[in-house]
Amino acid sequence: MKQRSPHGAHAAPGGPARDVGGPGQTPWSTEPESSFSTWARRFFRGLVVVVLLLAAISGIRSWISPNKAPETIVSGQSSFPSDEARAVATRYAVSYLTWDENNPDARPAQVGLDLAAGLDARAGWNGRGKQTADVAYPGQITIDSNGLTASVDVRVRVHSFTRQGNNGWASGPTSWQRVSVPVVRTSARVVASAPPTFVPDVRAPLPSNMPGNGAPDDDLTAATQKDAEAFFSAYAESDNKVSAVTAPGSTIRSLNGAVKFGQLKDWQVYTGNDDERRATAAVTWDGVGDTTLDQTYTLTLRRTVATDGAQRWQVAAVG
Repeated sequence: MKQRSPHGAHAAPGGPARDVGGPGQTPWSTEPESSFSTWARRFFRGLVVVVLLLAAISGIRSWISPNKAPETIVSGQSSFPSDEARAVATRYAVSYLTWDENNPDARPAQVGLDLAAGLDARAGWNGRGKQTADVAYPGQITIDSNGLTASVDVRVRVHSFTRQGNNGWASGPTSWQRVSVPVVRTSARVVASAPPTFVPDVRAPLPSNMPGNGAPDDDLTAATQKDAEAFFSAYAESDNKVSAVTAPGSTIRSLNGAVKFGQLKDWQVYTGNDDERRATAAVTWDGVGDTTLDQTYTLTLRRTVATDGAQRWQVAAVG
């Protein structure tokens, strides 16, 4: 409601202003507001109340459950039991590639440990010959888009046999074979869903973008040649000896006499900063009898300063 004072001066048309009030009159009087003004005032008042309620609710919610991280959506592929699939495929590949015609029931029993129920555990073998698989290494697993099936790459070492006489067998060549094992996850476990298939295992060249070692530092290479020979000689013998020639603060375990140091066939230190360098070494190890074996190492060298100010480069890590 609006209020208006009646005691203001009122000028009559064509005459001077005069006071319209008189004794006994109230100092103010009310007059009704328009319906639009009433609606607008109530609307904005209600809007303020709603905003305050929302602020209060959100504040209370943050007290009860503060800063919850968003839930992670797990896809079928990310939840696939890859480790179990590799274990199942490895054992199944060994069972599948092992047979003996003198004991034909042994293979189906082993194959049945991992092959899905209802599939023929004797499939894939004609019941003749003898072969043994004893070592297997699982590799890459390729999960299908359905999130249920996959194939596991497995390398298997196989020993072959040839018949000798009526009941004897002569050991034949040993080879590595590569198979792809199909697997499927069920509500209970992962099982093999079909016989494995042979896949080629061919050599592959190094990629063209292999990281380089950097520019050779011929001066430092020559200066550290004898120290490198001393390191590998100690590296072959014992932890105590190798610790005496490594950089302070570094711990390098020795080969503990498994081989003997033959010679340092190649030694190269590369350019870098003043405190740490990268180096490569081609080492010949002496084995049992006349056996030798060449191996290549990558090393980290660290510059050390003795109490008398003498500087030297020592091995800090072996790769």
